[in-house]
Amino acid sequence: MKDKFFEGPISINTKGVGFFDMGDDPKKKKKENSIEIQPEKVLRAFHGDIVEIKLLPEKIKGRAQGQVTKIVKRAREEFVGTVDMHDGKTYVVPDDKRLYVDIFLSKDSTVEAGEKVLVKIKNWETLEGELLKTIGRKGENNTEMESIVLERGFRIEFPTRVEEEAEKIKKEYKNTFEDEIKKRRDLRGVTTMTIDPADAKDFDDAISFVDLKDGTFEIGVHIADVSHFVTPETELDREAEKRGLSVYLVDRTIPMLPEILSNDLCSLNPNEDKFTFSSIFKLDGSGKVLDEWFGRTVIHSDKRFTYEEAQDVIDGKKDGPYQLELCKLREIAKELEKAKFGEGAINFETEEVKFLLDEKGKPIKVYRKQRLDTHKLVEEYMLLANRAVAKFVFMSQNKGLLKGKQSVYRIHAKPDKDRIENLVIFLKALGFDLKNKDGVVTSKDINALLKEVEGTPNEEVIKTATIRSMAKAVYSTKNIGHFGLAFKYYTHFTSPIRRYPDMLVHRFLERELKGGKIDTDEYAKFERLCLESSELEKKATDAERASIKYKQVEYMMEHIGEEFVGTITGVIDWGIYIEEKETKCEGMVKIRDLGDDFFVLDEKNYTVKGEKTGKKFTLGDSVKFKVVSADLEKRVLDYALV
Repeated sequence: MKDKFFEGPISINTKGVGFFDMGDDPKKKKKENSIEIQPEKVLRAFHGDIVEIKLLPEKIKGRAQGQVTKIVKRAREEFVGTVDMHDGKTYVVPDDKRLYVDIFLSKDSTVEAGEKVLVKIKNWETLEGELLKTIGRKGENNTEMESIVLERGFRIEFPTRVEEEAEKIKKEYKNTFEDEIKKRRDLRGVTTMTIDPADAKDFDDAISFVDLKDGTFEIGVHIADVSHFVTPETELDREAEKRGLSVYLVDRTIPMLPEILSNDLCSLNPNEDKFTFSSIFKLDGSGKVLDEWFGRTVIHSDKRFTYEEAQDVIDGKKDGPYQLELCKLREIAKELEKAKFGEGAINFETEEVKFLLDEKGKPIKVYRKQRLDTHKLVEEYMLLANRAVAKFVFMSQNKGLLKGKQSVYRIHAKPDKDRIENLVIFLKALGFDLKNKDGVVTSKDINALLKEVEGTPNEEVIKTATIRSMAKAVYSTKNIGHFGLAFKYYTHFTSPIRRYPDMLVHRFLERELKGGKIDTDEYAKFERLCLESSELEKKATDAERASIKYKQVEYMMEHIGEEFVGTITGVIDWGIYIEEKETKCEGMVKIRDLGDDFFVLDEKNYTVKGEKTGKKFTLGDSVKFKVVSADLEKRVLDYALV
């Protein structure tokens, strides 16, 4: 094999060492499937680049070696970093430490040391960069938040041509409104409301309710009709496709669409007539769907509720309108939830944190989000609509010869056997069993485990480990169902203001309702869009997590020396990770700081043990610790046991 060449993505660590994955050979360990490439042999390849490699005859510490022979495709050209000046030259030190070199800027670049900038590499041999944007002073809130977004390839400002097109649509909207209403089902007289977070600025979805007085109810799920305003081959559509979705950070949203659309024309604001794409269901009191209808509508939202306000009305803590409607909606939603779990949906309810920020964006409080019945209420009706639309489109197409490839589905594959076997070993070390057959599990097996660990010290650790063992949900033109939800048909229909795939689903549904067909040569285009949307979603999730981690470290900077209670969430050779119970701020206690003993890692039992004293620190243990230091640049916290 040493004379063979292989092509694929390369991973680079912070020391400049490259790793090339040769694929999953089940007979080999993961390390044996990976080729190591020494820094002098990576040929200026950067993390994620597609490269061609050649295997070398030698091994280092038993590990196969390789050499990059060609850069096939660069993963990215733009990088965020901090300006540094020395020896009369200007450099940019990248935020991404896997970029093991600095980028050179020409002398005429108008930047100052300590500023963060966005640069594009224009010469890969000399590593000369072109200044694209000066973001701001390092350490300032706005600078750091923008850096997180730009570093992952997202853009903040919209091109002028896109904003101008949005303005033009708004002007035309007033002139065409009355004519458009005639083409739609008019639901403006039906009781309709939105239920969203208190800080929401755009409203994707509304729910309507009619008591049919015969033991049945008409419940409508009304979604902003973005595809009416954003049509194919326009500047708005191209920009939305490029962005893929809205990005949510701790203190801001980077929208997929300009505010004229996202907060105005498309948003289902209260007391305004709005165009929607609706799924309307006739249900009985047990949540059984007796009839369904899909189509374009016009609605008038009577009330904008926050989750908390709607919950108070349901609980009778606050006098408010639509109490009867909200109570019945909750009652039916609980039946839908019961049926969902009865079919095998996995009951993953992980804890999330929110931040209270001051006027400068500094966190003054970190707290866990409270999950109310109203959150579940909205969730169940959105799931109902997503599931129904996916099934309708799939079944309609399969009457013909298209085999369900005319839409975008949200799919979730069954878990990988190797990952499940590793999870089983992990759980056994903690005293729990996951029923499986040679690495094959059902969603009901996972639910049984989650029920067993509920209320135990290891609950959150086991939930996290179980989630990580699952496949990631992605977009695809091929419907294979959704393992986690135990749905045979599922898509994303309910958030077109903030997700491009939802807008595509609206277009497919409209085409299906009109009896249109997709051209065969479009299949590849839509599968490409699914892959790109899934990749953008990963980057957006990474950006959100990075902003949360940054704010957690920033919060703990003000609490150095203070004591907290936490749970051990990880054990490795050089330390133990501890997560504070209320704020979920995670930090590390280094092995050398554990005490006057020689501590070693017992990998099988996820324990660090002292050889002299026998003292043990195990995953899930509750411990008292104090904050020793906080490094905002690296986004790490150092703790010490009390």
